[in-house]
Amino acid sequence: MTTHHTKVLILGSGAAGCTAAIYASRASLSPIMVHGMQPGGQLTITSDVENYPGFESAVKGPWLMEQMEKQAAHVGTKIIHDSIVKVDLSKRPFTCTGDSGDTYTGDTLVVATGASARWLGAPGEKDLQGFGVSACATCDGFFFKGKEVVVIGGGNSAVEEALYMTHHATKVTLIHRRDSLRAEKIGQERLFKNPKVSVIWDSAVEEFLSEGDPKSLVAVRLKNLKTGKVSDYKTDGAFVAIGHNPNTAIFEGQITMDNDKYIVTKPGSTVTNVPGVFAAGDVQDKIFRQAVTAAGTGCMAALEAEKFLAGH
Repeated sequence: MTTHHTKVLILGSGAAGCTAAIYASRASLSPIMVHGMQPGGQLTITSDVENYPGFESAVKGPWLMEQMEKQAAHVGTKIIHDSIVKVDLSKRPFTCTGDSGDTYTGDTLVVATGASARWLGAPGEKDLQGFGVSACATCDGFFFKGKEVVVIGGGNSAVEEALYMTHHATKVTLIHRRDSLRAEKIGQERLFKNPKVSVIWDSAVEEFLSEGDPKSLVAVRLKNLKTGKVSDYKTDGAFVAIGHNPNTAIFEGQITMDNDKYIVTKPGSTVTNVPGVFAAGDVQDKIFRQAVTAAGTGCMAALEAEKFLAGH
């Protein structure tokens, strides 16, 4: 078992982690970036990315993350394939234990472990991700211009995704398991007023149906939870909007979090309640959740870590 020490230890290799690594490397801090469970983060399950600046036409999510990682390595980041299973933030240097058994110690720590979209787990859902099934309207909505889509959920996320999709799709159908929405009233009012939106109540998606080669989504199989009736509803796209879970379980009891388990940072900063620990990307951002905003906070975290080290 090996111990790896660095001035800046970065957990997570999505847009936030890679950007933090690039900035920390350029400040000659020789950072170590530990990949985590999903190397490259959520962008690796996004087929086409059209909203990341710098590219004239759409780029593939996995390719974009590969480039970010190569850039981080090129400027001097040490990248290790491991997942952190335990952390001790009670004293500096901070200590993290990897799934491999290796120990990682850092004079500062950048938490960029991201968030994971919640999925239904219905048949066909996983296979059709990127082929009609998505968990991010702002990422993929453009590809459904002039088409008909469904949005699944009943909270703020679902209402926001449905309203966003009215800018692209000709028809948006919200599917909800209950007979009323949990979303804020103002959002509900805007939703019900929109002529492009209709709602299917008391229904759950049992399966995502596809045809063609390569396969693409053609319908969702619905079950009415009051009558038990099963029917197929034709659609070109399905957005699963039942929320996100920040990947923060290993930090519980050590870093201040909000009610939804997102890490709390000082406004306009990535500073957490633990001096020397910074949080960047979707692990602390439940509002925007975009690659470009994650990259921005990754930059901030590295600059704030550099400043912290200079002061200590």
